[in-house]
Amino acid sequence: MSLQQSVELPFDTIAAIDITKGLLWSAVEIRSQNRTDVLGGLSREAAEKLSTMLLGAINEHLITAIEADKAQLIEIDEAIQTLTRNGHQYLALADINQTISTVPGEAARAISHPLFKVEQLPTSLVEQFPASLSMLVDPGERQRYNEHFVSSELLRFDSFFSDLDGRSLSNEQREACIRLEDNNLLVASAGSGKTATMVGKVAYVLDKGLYRPEEILLLAFNNDAAKELRERLAKQLKVSTSDLRCQVSTFHALGRRIIEQVEGKPPQLANWAEHPAGESQIIEQLIDDLRLSNPAFQRLWTELLALYPKADIPVEVFDSEEDYRQYVSDRAQHDGGTISTLSGIYVRSLQEQRIANWLWLNSIPFEYERQVEIEGKGSDALYVQPDFYYPQIDTYHEHFAINQDGTSPFENYVEQAQEKREGYRHAKIDFFETISAQATDDTLLEVLEAQLRKRAIKPVPRHPDEILKALEPDVIRRYHNLVSVCIKHIRSAQLTQEMLVERSKALKHRARADRFARAVWQLAQAYSQKLDEAQRIDFEGMIGDAVKLIENGRYTSPFKLILVDEFQDISAPRAKLIKALRAQRLFTKVFAVGDDWQSIYRFAGSDITLFTEFEEQFGASWIGRLQQTYRCNQLIAGVAADFVQRNPEQMAKEVQSVRPAIPRSIRVIPVKVVWDKPSMDKACHQMLNRLNSFAAKIAPKWQTKAKPKLSVLVLSRYNMQNPFQGKVPVFSYIEVRCMTFHRAKGLEADYSVLLDVSEGNFGVPSRIEDDELLQLVIPFPETYPYAEERRLFYVALTRASRGVFMLTNQARRSRYIDELIQIGGENICLENLDGSPLELCPDCGKGHMVQRSAKDGSKFMGCSEFPVCRYTVSV
Repeated sequence: MSLQQSVELPFDTIAAIDITKGLLWSAVEIRSQNRTDVLGGLSREAAEKLSTMLLGAINEHLITAIEADKAQLIEIDEAIQTLTRNGHQYLALADINQTISTVPGEAARAISHPLFKVEQLPTSLVEQFPASLSMLVDPGERQRYNEHFVSSELLRFDSFFSDLDGRSLSNEQREACIRLEDNNLLVASAGSGKTATMVGKVAYVLDKGLYRPEEILLLAFNNDAAKELRERLAKQLKVSTSDLRCQVSTFHALGRRIIEQVEGKPPQLANWAEHPAGESQIIEQLIDDLRLSNPAFQRLWTELLALYPKADIPVEVFDSEEDYRQYVSDRAQHDGGTISTLSGIYVRSLQEQRIANWLWLNSIPFEYERQVEIEGKGSDALYVQPDFYYPQIDTYHEHFAINQDGTSPFENYVEQAQEKREGYRHAKIDFFETISAQATDDTLLEVLEAQLRKRAIKPVPRHPDEILKALEPDVIRRYHNLVSVCIKHIRSAQLTQEMLVERSKALKHRARADRFARAVWQLAQAYSQKLDEAQRIDFEGMIGDAVKLIENGRYTSPFKLILVDEFQDISAPRAKLIKALRAQRLFTKVFAVGDDWQSIYRFAGSDITLFTEFEEQFGASWIGRLQQTYRCNQLIAGVAADFVQRNPEQMAKEVQSVRPAIPRSIRVIPVKVVWDKPSMDKACHQMLNRLNSFAAKIAPKWQTKAKPKLSVLVLSRYNMQNPFQGKVPVFSYIEVRCMTFHRAKGLEADYSVLLDVSEGNFGVPSRIEDDELLQLVIPFPETYPYAEERRLFYVALTRASRGVFMLTNQARRSRYIDELIQIGGENICLENLDGSPLELCPDCGKGHMVQRSAKDGSKFMGCSEFPVCRYTVSV
């Protein structure tokens, strides 16, 4: 609804009033059974005020109707007494309201209205309510009724739940099957049996006769999950999958079915949408098309990738200088440059990288850190290494880490910079300087170009094709992924370029964010245009179109109970689809199951706040937990739970395993890496050989005809870290599968081997995934460092039942391993590849003791973290 439009909505027809939070503004959504009106462009405060005002006005209208028809309260009393006397079911407000709605008259219609707030009733009217209406007036009354009902129902259905989906359900699962509030969230744990609970829930409500099968909808996030859910439900209900009348579907398939039912034909899906690599290919094509057709975009995109490959975040934002060094570095080295440039040299800071890459882009020769002698304090000779030297003009260039106010984050830095200036002047060396403040206000390259032009050096830009070939493939891939994620959010949230640019001003690296905002907006427009020209839709569009058909009443929902699997992966468009279905058919209930600890699909558009703020998003809810796991032994389950809950935003759980703890079942194996991948690949093969030998020794304890081999998952953060090059080795006693952390979600094995759990851009945590540019499109980004990476590592850690082996670069051990050692203590075993134990450094607590040789040839033990830690002990 635009500002120019006005519409009259009878209070009786309004089913829901929601506040949606955007990047800059909030909106109030007014949902009726056949339309949704949006009042946008509001501050959060204004949206809340408007929502409160509307709810107040609606309730004034409803209270007036009740007072005018008080005589009807007797009939309402009889209806509720019949319902509660029966004691047949758990009673949600929707159940009571649905019963009341069957009573004719204005009072019943008002009390059963979905927005009726009993707390707004005047005391004088409440006193006239019959006793049975205390179920509405007193929340404790309904709660007491339901607690008694659940206790009794657990006894009545004991045998039913003891043989369900091929197992006996736990008490937590049984309670979740019985409870049925208007909105329900079951917070599961890894391996806790959430699918069995969903099957049990449907079997229970059908057995009770609470719903007909065709009134039940089960939603899954992918075809495999939907297929498993369908097969297990059909087996439990003793019907074939083709005869199953409950609808089990993915969100996309449901959207397609709704459109086809209304339009009489299925929507035409874009040809790239269903192909696994289609999305990345279309993004690449859009970028290439814009580069070739739009010189301004060509310059913008080249600048972005070449000059701003990573956010330049101030050192003071990090916990330590070591954390900052690890963030900026492209290679592990304790001295010299660690940040790569297009010219092939390595520099020491991201701002130096920007300068070096700009010089290369403009064909300007330079040398990095060429040594020169100047006069220091007391006329002593001082050998310094200015950042840049321009041989064409015999000029030196220092880039000083100095802020606008003349300070520096580094100790004694300002004094040392002044000493250099004086030394250059005294030696009559042609020299100029740039400072960090210029990088912050985005004038750095302008100042640099002006200084060089003043000395008769004219930039000569390289050809775009030459630049493209020189760019790091990892940088290109990273930006392509960012574009893909952002386009989803831009389209689903209907963001504008102005919103993106305004949001960019709040990011730490504003210059980079501004460029990306302008670039990704053009790409989002090109993407939408490509869909329009082809008269096709993508998956997000399919869900969006389905929502419109529901909201305008062209589609009539048959569903009264909606169950949602993997709810931690929910996105805003999917949540809107659920809300639209629920608003269209009064008294529809939602039962969502998921684990916020395993929310790892932000790149696909998921929004974890829809899970962690479930009650705020969907209304008054029952929130239960599945804390018993059937997969990991208690040591792995407990350590992993403590690890992921270090982020206080994750929902609290106390995970208990049916498998007792296996001491030292989490093992860390430092690997001496010479050439990164070959060293780690070789170590992986050695580890698998060791596991196979171990499995052979204990075969009598586990081997059966049904289980001829132990299962082993080899997991890596990225596909490129796969050690098998497409051919997984075959062993006599272990069955090996290899995949990424993401693909392993939902799987389990006896053992897991986690590869390269090390610090680095492509390490664990991956530094490239938590890019601040995502804050351009995510309204309320997570503030905890590497929040999603932490959850992803939790997923990897909880795949194994018997043991986890983590291979790590001994020079760059992951901070996550350090945390596990803090949590698990002696139960986290450090060892060599052959299984021999390693000693943790008693001084720093991070490195391990390794044998070293002194200059005289004698042997001693020293910390692997040298030179950061210099602890030694004689052999």
